[in-house]
Amino acid sequence: MHILLPPSETKRDGGIDGTVLDLHALSFSELTSTRRSVLSAVRSLCSNRAEAAAALGLSKAQYFEIERNRELRRSATMPALDRYTGVLFDALDAGSLPQAARAFAGEQVVIHSALFGLIGAFDPIPAYRLSQDSRLPGLSLKKSWQGLVSRELRSLPGLVLDLRSESYVGLGQAPESATFVRVVTAGADGARRALNHFNKKAKGEFVRALALAQIDHPDLDSLVAWAKAQGIQLDHGSAGELQLVV
Repeated sequence: MHILLPPSETKRDGGIDGTVLDLHALSFSELTSTRRSVLSAVRSLCSNRAEAAAALGLSKAQYFEIERNRELRRSATMPALDRYTGVLFDALDAGSLPQAARAFAGEQVVIHSALFGLIGAFDPIPAYRLSQDSRLPGLSLKKSWQGLVSRELRSLPGLVLDLRSESYVGLGQAPESATFVRVVTAGADGARRALNHFNKKAKGEFVRALALAQIDHPDLDSLVAWAKAQGIQLDHGSAGELQLVV
């Protein structure tokens, strides 16, 4: 089983002393060349503060993000699962997982980054700022990543749960065999409606529950049966989709 997550725009500062970014230490080695090209474009963009702020959608209070990008090759790294913050990753709270559950998450979780493409949960990365809609000079993130990421996702064995936002799906389609997890709420009229902000919290809590259970589900029937036993409402939706009801 693999659990595919979006990144977060917010990142934790710092890293492990003595470390720097090593592209060859990242999972999905077929993406190394494109990672190098995107990194180069980001660092080039950030040589001009005004242009970088406009392209990255930054306010003056966020100018520190530009310096982060300038230092990408020199700043310390930490595991991706610890680097990302924000609603989903705060709810997942990987740092507080028991050792065995954390190891399980490290094996099962894949994060889709605009800067690095697909990365493993424990891949060592620096803090950075780049979103799926960022505008880089002379380089299209969609054209750079879409085909490569889609190919790598097709190579993932077993059950693939896609918890990405739809904007990141645009940077690489999961195969038809994957299952998209949509967070919904049931209204008083029984109608189900998609959630926006709160869907991230629900996804983080769901992934945490999966890590704590440490079950490598072979198929959807196993996953849905487990969820029911845990009091998690996980229902079949349209073709290729599960609905996580909160």
